[in-house]
Amino acid sequence: MSHSSHGHSHAAPGSAATSGRVIHWASFYDPCVSLLTLGHRARLRAITVALAQLRPGERVLEVGCGTGDLSVAAAAQVGRAGAVHGIDPAAEMIAVARAKAARAGAQADFQVGLIEALAFPAGSFDVVLSSLMMHHLPGELKAAGLAEVARVLRPGGRLLIVDLARPSGHLGHAVHGLLMHGGVQSGVEDLPDLLRAAGFAAVETGPSGFPLLGFVRGYTAGER
Repeated sequence: MSHSSHGHSHAAPGSAATSGRVIHWASFYDPCVSLLTLGHRARLRAITVALAQLRPGERVLEVGCGTGDLSVAAAAQVGRAGAVHGIDPAAEMIAVARAKAARAGAQADFQVGLIEALAFPAGSFDVVLSSLMMHHLPGELKAAGLAEVARVLRPGGRLLIVDLARPSGHLGHAVHGLLMHGGVQSGVEDLPDLLRAAGFAAVETGPSGFPLLGFVRGYTAGER
């Protein structure tokens, strides 16, 4: 969920250099998300896990994992037979995520990393998750990141993206302003073509069931 920085923040040692925006204010991140979701942070995670259709034993990667909420929830879903990895460019986020997973007793591994340069072999994962992160990436980085996601997914693997829908109406524009994304005019509706260009098939999109957020799900070619 983290790939954004607003204002002048200083990266912690060990953060990864990227042309995407990176959030470094990890200690304020969860309270901020709770505020922006009107206290429904856990519900957003539950909706995302449900849309991902995670099954016991699956291998899952979350790109832009932020403080690890979604990865911890995914670990509970895939169980001990599965595996969950979370990457984020900000070392501060990874530190918080590791502590959170340890407190929860969750089997989730967190590493500093970039969607455009994934440090995993081809075909490593059944599922890749992205929550509120893609809108932080410039167009060419989105394309490079999606190509990398397609590479690390097994044949028939799936990608789920939950992100901001294109702002519409007064409420939508107000919320985008609150999120400090006033300049964001694109939305999750613009992602299906990028997924297809990266080699994904059977691309589905729709409302997430959470206000102002939509989803895109795509599959790599091969047996599902």
